[in-house]
Amino acid sequence: MAALGEQLFRRKPIVIQQKHHKGEELARNIGTFQLMMFGVGATVGTGIFFVLSESIPEAGPAVIISFIVAAICAGLSALCYAELASAIPVSGSTYSYTYHALGEIWAVIIAGCVLLEYGVAVSAVAVGWSGYFNELLENTLGFRLPDALSVSFIPGSDAAATGGIINLPAVVLVGLCCLLLIRGVAESATVNTIMVLIKLGVLALFIVLGFTAFNADHFENFFAFGAAGISAAAATIFFSFIGLDAVATAGEEVRNPQKALPQAIVGALIIVSTVYILVAIAGLAAEPVEFYSTEEAGEAGLAQILENITGNPVWGTILAAGAVVSIFSVTLVTLYGQTRILFSISRDGLVPRRFLKVNAKTMTPIYNTIVVSAIVAVIAGFVPSDYLWDTVSIGTLVAFSVVALAVIVLRRTKPDLERPFRVPLYPVVPILTIAACVYILSGLAAITWVIFGAWIAIVLLYYWFYGRRHATLNDYTSPEQIAEPIHPEDET
Repeated sequence: MAALGEQLFRRKPIVIQQKHHKGEELARNIGTFQLMMFGVGATVGTGIFFVLSESIPEAGPAVIISFIVAAICAGLSALCYAELASAIPVSGSTYSYTYHALGEIWAVIIAGCVLLEYGVAVSAVAVGWSGYFNELLENTLGFRLPDALSVSFIPGSDAAATGGIINLPAVVLVGLCCLLLIRGVAESATVNTIMVLIKLGVLALFIVLGFTAFNADHFENFFAFGAAGISAAAATIFFSFIGLDAVATAGEEVRNPQKALPQAIVGALIIVSTVYILVAIAGLAAEPVEFYSTEEAGEAGLAQILENITGNPVWGTILAAGAVVSIFSVTLVTLYGQTRILFSISRDGLVPRRFLKVNAKTMTPIYNTIVVSAIVAVIAGFVPSDYLWDTVSIGTLVAFSVVALAVIVLRRTKPDLERPFRVPLYPVVPILTIAACVYILSGLAAITWVIFGAWIAIVLLYYWFYGRRHATLNDYTSPEQIAEPIHPEDET
């Protein structure tokens, strides 16, 4: 094993691996449009269907500026992602880029960030989905699940007793996504595309009806909560842009990844940003800021707005039904992204190789998917959503910052690397990306930083006792060995 100092900062050679072990290869079944829908599926829904009630009380009408700030930051990050995804079209996303550009210890830290980001994001979305599911039950069948089966027993940030035991709909949702992912990535991509189109149709309906109730008075005192409110809301919103990272996790299962990955990332960003801003404006036009602090706004806010506008529960029911179907896609894609990042980390030996095993029939990592889903289901079932949003944002922002830094480092260390897509206005865009992420990070609460620091400490301890002793680079260091690895068990 290499000396500690050498090991911490060694970089994985950039090699598009031609051969993997039998039973450890994923099939290339995803096209560009399906991949773009992955990005939209993982993004639109999380931010719009339930984060308005979290962000508008923080920023007031200026939440529109918060959405624009978050979109600009995500857009700058998307350009950086597109360059790295075209140059290094492998699975693992931010983790893999960091390993190639900055070295093993930074890759481990980023692995901790993205695993936290994805795991908590899936849980948060599943908790939010539960509210819309209950709204749909009430509107269509006339009853709601009791609190004992739809709310965690852990009090939220207001410390009030919940009357709940477990958020059962959230657990069931994660289980259904797990079964679909096990069945196959092509099937998952097709189902996701259908759900995304339903979601966009439902949100178009909301925008149209929202503007029919336009009330300019709702935009008075636009900057009442100041710059601090804008940055705090942008931080809350930002987690929903995780979909851009989810696109990059699919590098090993995409046809023609060097072209498909950047096209899908940029295309998804344009669709997502447009929808977010239009829905935020329509929502504020229809309801005053005070509405978003109410209980009804927190559970199924957009559906309630439509019902208030039209005076008819049918429209709210249609939106709730669309949300129930379409938020499923957010959970599906985010869960997919986490399993594929863990797959890449396992390939590098930093977690046990069981997470790398692919079923010969379904061509999916079944063990990996079941373990990840079980952990996510426990979080979704027992942790209130208001503890989850900001924790996702901090992981996303750190990951986006590191991607921008990786672009700068690789331009200097690997100037001849083939880059089918190059960041425009280099180095201005990567530097602005980092600055924008730092600005939004400054809006996060102190407790979020404490949780994040504790998690990274756990990750580093794990690396010290397990990861550094089992890293694949302990045995394989040359590009030739990595391109066609031969393990002792293959020689027997």
